[in-house]
Amino acid sequence: MKTLEQVQTGGFDLRSQRSTVITEIAIAFPVAAALWLGVYFILPPLTGMEDTLARLAVALKWSCVAILFCFVTAIEAVAHERLRSAAIDPLSGHETRRMNINLRYLQHTLEQLALFVPGLFGLAFYSSDGGSMRAVAATAAVWMISRFAFWIGYHYGSLHRAAGAPGMVQSIVVLLYVCVNFGFEMAGFIGAITPLVLFGCIEAFLVRATRSIGP
Repeated sequence: MKTLEQVQTGGFDLRSQRSTVITEIAIAFPVAAALWLGVYFILPPLTGMEDTLARLAVALKWSCVAILFCFVTAIEAVAHERLRSAAIDPLSGHETRRMNINLRYLQHTLEQLALFVPGLFGLAFYSSDGGSMRAVAATAAVWMISRFAFWIGYHYGSLHRAAGAPGMVQSIVVLLYVCVNFGFEMAGFIGAITPLVLFGCIEAFLVRATRSIGP
């Protein structure tokens, strides 16, 4: 017998699928945290990081590494499949399931880069020395591993893309950190907490507004 939730959501078990997503996220976050801490404490402090421009250059280099391995590889995956199938004509409608997943990953990664790259530059800007710059490397490593987890998980099953959630959350946290520091520079304590309060209010509104939305 179908539950009320199943009837309201068109027959599929939303509760079960939500449970799968939440479980994978709960597993992924401790792994990501351990990876971040491992990179941070194993990596030796970077030298010559007293200059702001040098720190921003490191952020640029890490951004290039991330784009090469997490974005360019997806472009290549789609291109190679198009060259070997009827999908060579993008308007033919012959995309396979694998290609559709790769295209979705490509679009999602492009969106995530818009969060990751400026946040990484901001993190480098507010790092004070070579020791704190290890956070830039750790952040980049976690983001890239999370992208791979998202991509591989998506191919295994669409719900398993949730394994890549720590990368997105990390980018949001880094952006908040940068905005708090910038706010403090502009208006002290009030300026620092303002981005947190505003972002928290927006998140609360979104949670409330989507509470009754079905699939």
